[in-house]
Amino acid sequence: MNKILLILVTVLISSCNDKNQLRSQENININYYKYLSEVNLPDELSFCDTKYPLNDPEVRERAEREFYLLLQQPAQIILYIKRSGRYFPMFEQFLRQEGVPDDLKYLSVAESALYMSRSTAGAVGLWQFMPETAKVMGLTVNDYIDERRNPEKSTLAAIKYLKQGYRQHKSWLLTAAGYNMGHTGVANNVDFQYSSDYFDLFLNEETSRYLFRIAIIKEIMSNPNKYGFNLSEIERYKPSKQNIIKIDTEIQDLSAWAKVNGTTYKNIKILNPWILKRSLPKLPKGTVYEIAIPN
Repeated sequence: MNKILLILVTVLISSCNDKNQLRSQENININYYKYLSEVNLPDELSFCDTKYPLNDPEVRERAEREFYLLLQQPAQIILYIKRSGRYFPMFEQFLRQEGVPDDLKYLSVAESALYMSRSTAGAVGLWQFMPETAKVMGLTVNDYIDERRNPEKSTLAAIKYLKQGYRQHKSWLLTAAGYNMGHTGVANNVDFQYSSDYFDLFLNEETSRYLFRIAIIKEIMSNPNKYGFNLSEIERYKPSKQNIIKIDTEIQDLSAWAKVNGTTYKNIKILNPWILKRSLPKLPKGTVYEIAIPN
């Protein structure tokens, strides 16, 4: 009898807790919907020093669509901001070094959410390269190595691809559109529609939304406090402290190699996501592997 009473009391308490949690969640939802109804699209949006013509009702509606849809994903925005601490310093260094606009770093956020993701189409990494494009840009992609997953090398490859696009289009907005749909596709649309203004082009839905999504990501990440995302610098993920070991021979057992070098297989895989297998094959003469280990 005591056991039965204990079970009933436990179930009752659990039920009350569930109701309280449900009520609390409902209150959170109501407050957030209220917040969304009160927050407005800013008067200005820009990307690579180009202002968006928000006085055009059609353009403004497209911008508001991305604005409110992204604000409906607060957890995702928090992850954007946290992950930016890990990758933005490196992006900014390479973009500055290559003499291209700092705003291009937001393409990676739109492409991958700053995560080593794989799309259903087969695009991989922070910059979402397809295998063929990655190889043309100088990245190694095979059964053992996928440099689309190498943060530094893939970033330099993305900048190279973007610079090629800018030489062709003479516009960073069209260049970014070309990153999404291909530079040839953008050029064909520009020629057919007799316009080199992104906002005047009728493009596929994904590319039509792409530049608006990037501008909204930039706006929110550049002004997080304005939109209620109060994350301090200390809360952002940091780049890992690491040393690089250069090796010109094959590694038959990465776990054993890690142990010899004072670390673990797990650390090797986390710090070197471009390594796909448990081993690395022999390299062509004159080349080396650059393997990161914890500092």
